[in-house]
Amino acid sequence: MQHTVPEDQVHYLWDEGNEPTLRIESGDEISVETREVSDGQITPESTTEVLGDLDVSRLYPLVGPVYVEGAEPGDTLKVEILSIETRGWGWTAILPGLGLLPDEFPDPYLRIFDLSADTTPLDDVAKIPVEPFFGTMGVCPAGAREQTVMPPGTFGGNMDTRQLVQGSTLYLPVQVEGAHFSCGDAHGAQGDGEVCVTGIEAPMAGTFRLSVEKRTIPAPQWSAPGQLTPRVDDGVFFGTTGVGPDLYVCAQDAVRAMVAHLVETRSLSAEDAYVLASLCVDLKISEIVDAGQYIVSAVLPLAVFA
Repeated sequence: MQHTVPEDQVHYLWDEGNEPTLRIESGDEISVETREVSDGQITPESTTEVLGDLDVSRLYPLVGPVYVEGAEPGDTLKVEILSIETRGWGWTAILPGLGLLPDEFPDPYLRIFDLSADTTPLDDVAKIPVEPFFGTMGVCPAGAREQTVMPPGTFGGNMDTRQLVQGSTLYLPVQVEGAHFSCGDAHGAQGDGEVCVTGIEAPMAGTFRLSVEKRTIPAPQWSAPGQLTPRVDDGVFFGTTGVGPDLYVCAQDAVRAMVAHLVETRSLSAEDAYVLASLCVDLKISEIVDAGQYIVSAVLPLAVFA
């Protein structure tokens, strides 16, 4: 059976007391319309000045929760992502004090992106593949009382996992009766790491099939089809690295080097290089077994410059 989740009923916190906006049977499909993560505070006409006046209590509007009959703690909720559609626009921002390199980028910065085609331009320098996904999908955490959406947990939530595109399947450990599935925080594009703290934040429509499986998993698991970004996967990649005993510092060093490389070779401002890294660069743990000296690589598909 097909259901529509009320789009005018959202919640901003995980809480066992949130009343379900919809009750469905296992195996039913739901359609959703989600707001971008600022809840309408940022629009296609916005400029950087808007970032100084954001009401943080309105960030992360999630549709739901959806109660799935028969779901009990210890079960697994299977979330099949049947379709995802953008609503034509999105935004990316650098927010002071947040992101992987907050000391290097202390000032706010906002860019608006057109998501009406398969790629979206960063000026005339790069074409970023549009590969939409929902950054937040989760079930209600056990015992949650006014719990913030960020960070994620074993219940899912603000996972920002870019592989969860149309055709993928997410598995979530049920922690409360009925599962109480919610979603939002959709992105038009993002690299693994979301290093400047935002992807292309965008309003989005989606369709899911929710099914209860009587088995237990310790944390979210997923499967994804084929090439995620077929327009760049067959091209050349350029990587920078961070080397040392701390994976977080290694990631910072790798991104710092990538930003410097982009500024030097692509005539981008430091801010736009950082934004491009957040949207197109994938962070990878290249090595973690060698005597406490680890390597993190920041990998950029050069096809975005074609």
